[in-house]
Amino acid sequence: MTTFSMYTASIPVFKQILNSLSAILDKAEAHAADKKIDPNALLQYRLFPDMLPFTRQIQIACDFAKGAAARLGGQEVPSYEDKEVTFADLKARIAKTLAYIDSVPQAQIEGSEDRAITTGSGEKTKHFVGQTYLFHYALPHFYFHATTAYDILRHNGLEVGKKDFIGSY
Repeated sequence: MTTFSMYTASIPVFKQILNSLSAILDKAEAHAADKKIDPNALLQYRLFPDMLPFTRQIQIACDFAKGAAARLGGQEVPSYEDKEVTFADLKARIAKTLAYIDSVPQAQIEGSEDRAITTGSGEKTKHFVGQTYLFHYALPHFYFHATTAYDILRHNGLEVGKKDFIGSY
């Protein structure tokens, strides 16, 4: 009988997609240089005026990955300043996020299915247990922002496909 692993359902998934986003950032930077596109035009691009720009999509995807690792591991969520303005800055944020989620011991995440987790504050406070938090809140938000970042670049002519987004595992 195989047991369910909260660690396996979270950390490797975040790592897979964050590593893919990092590789896509390299392609985006090369694309901008090759096509003589101002990198800031891609970094600040939005799919629609009421949506957040590309840079913010990457920041939020990182925030959900580190937030989930911390909360599932029973740790304080580290705070990152949202100051990235270049592709290199975004790659550094992803690398910092990957290093953080790697630092959360697997043993602290395992068994977190029923851990009480609270997000937000004031009227935006939400209460979960670990498994519900991971599957119905953290992962959907993480994938939404990672996918939106990918879609922004694809919309702007970057030649990437599903294999680029999924990456390797």
